[in-house]
Amino acid sequence: MKNYGDWNGRIGTTVPESEPDFETAPHPDDDAPNVVVILFDDLGFSQFGCYGSDIDTPHIDALATGGLRYTNFHVTPLCSPTRAALLTGRNHHSVGMRAISNFNTGFPHMTGHISDHAATVAEVLHDEGYATFAVGKWHLAPMDQCSAAGPFDQWPCQRGFDRFYGFLDGETDQFSPSLTYDNHHIDPPSRPEDGYHVSEDLVTKAIEFVHDSVSVRPDRPFFLYLAFGATHAPHQAPAEYLEKYRGRYDEGWDIVRRRWFERQIELGISAVDTTLAPRNPGVAAWADLPENQQALACRLQEAFAAFLDHTDDQVGRLIDDLRALGKLDNTVVMVLGDNGASQEGGPFGVLHEMQFFNGILETPDEAVAHLDEIGGPHSHTNYPWGWAQAGNTPFKWYKQNTHEGGVHVPLIVHWPAGVDDAGGLRTQFHHVNDIVATLYDVIGVDPPTTRRGLEQIPISGVSMAYSFAEPDAPTRKEIQYFEMAGHRGLWHDGWKAVTRHEPRSSFDDDVWELYHVDIDPSETNDLAATRPDKLAELIDLWWEQAEEHGVLPLDDRMIELFGTRFRDHSPHPTDRRYVYHPPMSLLPTQAGAPISGRSWDLTAHVDGPADGVLYATGTENAGLSVFVKDGHLVFDYNAFDDHTVVRSDRPIASDASRLTVQFRRHDRRGTARLLVDDRVVGSADVPWVMSTISSVGASVGRDQGSPVSREYTDDFAFRGTLHRVEIQLLSRRDVAAREAAARTEMSRQ
Repeated sequence: MKNYGDWNGRIGTTVPESEPDFETAPHPDDDAPNVVVILFDDLGFSQFGCYGSDIDTPHIDALATGGLRYTNFHVTPLCSPTRAALLTGRNHHSVGMRAISNFNTGFPHMTGHISDHAATVAEVLHDEGYATFAVGKWHLAPMDQCSAAGPFDQWPCQRGFDRFYGFLDGETDQFSPSLTYDNHHIDPPSRPEDGYHVSEDLVTKAIEFVHDSVSVRPDRPFFLYLAFGATHAPHQAPAEYLEKYRGRYDEGWDIVRRRWFERQIELGISAVDTTLAPRNPGVAAWADLPENQQALACRLQEAFAAFLDHTDDQVGRLIDDLRALGKLDNTVVMVLGDNGASQEGGPFGVLHEMQFFNGILETPDEAVAHLDEIGGPHSHTNYPWGWAQAGNTPFKWYKQNTHEGGVHVPLIVHWPAGVDDAGGLRTQFHHVNDIVATLYDVIGVDPPTTRRGLEQIPISGVSMAYSFAEPDAPTRKEIQYFEMAGHRGLWHDGWKAVTRHEPRSSFDDDVWELYHVDIDPSETNDLAATRPDKLAELIDLWWEQAEEHGVLPLDDRMIELFGTRFRDHSPHPTDRRYVYHPPMSLLPTQAGAPISGRSWDLTAHVDGPADGVLYATGTENAGLSVFVKDGHLVFDYNAFDDHTVVRSDRPIASDASRLTVQFRRHDRRGTARLLVDDRVVGSADVPWVMSTISSVGASVGRDQGSPVSREYTDDFAFRGTLHRVEIQLLSRRDVAAREAAARTEMSRQ
């Protein structure tokens, strides 16, 4: 027969007349290191204890004491772009990740996933014989492709990872997460009242993956990518950690930021001549804040600190396990953040982060009544701008911005077998796209120029390995651009040009600033007026880099792109009619019917009355649920814990087959009407309609995650026969036509 492989033996009539040829699986060198990359989310430059803060991070600090701390390391200003650069070694625009993976603009720089022409480090190391594991946050696949229907080609297991355990979206509830195991969605293994927290679960699973591998194949090195949900909102931690920080920040952000800055100087993290940046616009002096605003801000910062402290303990569990396995000495451990501290809590901070995305500023006077809920399961908090800037000490601005506060983060490298300078500091400028180049360098891998028939985008990062043994060597990074939603910047030879862009304004109106960041790392001395020649040079270089790395066209759209595009061959039918057949897995928010901020009809087709949830989306903090309880049809609209509950005025008839909720939006308000077999049985006004409900998606036939409604305490699975749930989204024209038809029918009756 024809040989379709690379077999080079000889086949005779019998075995003695033949020569076997055994396939040799790829295998790294015997001394190839293991690799563990630990990524924190929304972590500012100063928030680890070993980078200046007073937050207890002893396990991360111990890695720094035994390894290197980089003090001039940079990322992109947002999570998905940084992850794309981290895992590929290319710039984020080049690989299709201009912004977060939740949308596709139709341009090559924003496809919602990493280009197949940019192999991930997991794909390359897998081809070299490594075992590869991803645990935690992914956020690198189009979210409308993240339901159980797929397609799965941009999920972790299809981008080079042998195993995956975590969540696919940009955030999740820490106590009631949306979990995916390999290629299928699962329920959390336990509940918050039983002590569950997702950070602990992630590390438990990471340890399990490593044990599975080294127990059977101890000769095979592993690559573990551990991307915590911490410290992205919601800031949630076990009660004992929250209690530990009570009163810790009562002095306020001005005093705390100054103290962290002084400790950075003492540690050598910041040079002695560094200037602490002034408060950002919108950040008031702490002493000028009203008492309630101070009380809320302190409690929100306490929750953040508790969250980070708790996560540090999970890092400690993993490191202790690697040490017990005898694997730690020859494991390259890298710990870093994906962007600066978040500005998404607004000037006051929020009990429910989704309020920020709904354009709501909850006042401290309203929020203080719920202080004791902050950090627990019944909260979805983010801290205010003042604490975010403290987290970015000594810099200005935040996540999303291309100033240093958005892009300057910690990086720790711990590798006893390869780094002799324990506790050393490294000041060379580097960028997240240099991580992969460094790993390829120390492992001895040449990245492929083609893979599976696809030409590969060149690696844009440079190896940092030279700095392991040369603390004073000049950086080998020549240039690095930055761009996010129109905010732009460029670093070159110790200088930086940077501009903040106002959404929907002309890019020609952007005001560029110029800083000699080698001597002014906190960007406090703008030299644009005195060095226009240098500024013009860097702006010209920015445009050259933009052309080379696919940054164009400039696009400042962000939140507005979350609106669903109804198109062929997507989860969103052009007729806007969705039909769900239980049992089903959880529907991610962007794969399910986009009912937030819209008018819609939902009809559940059943065989008579039975208690339980027909359809629910969101969490106990915000969501909606349609269910039957005590024989009555019920609709609960939970707008950030402000519940509008509509209950049918009569029990459901024994032969009922259609249970319907008609929801109508009228500007910011709404109405809800209940029908059983087309007969109206209840209605209510909804005082406020959410345009964004939750990062946790929808479930059919039960309420997965934390209960949306207070009327039940578990998933309250439907106990009868639920054939299907139909959801029809309605335009204003559709609503008008249906209301006219309803009035005609009522007149006829």
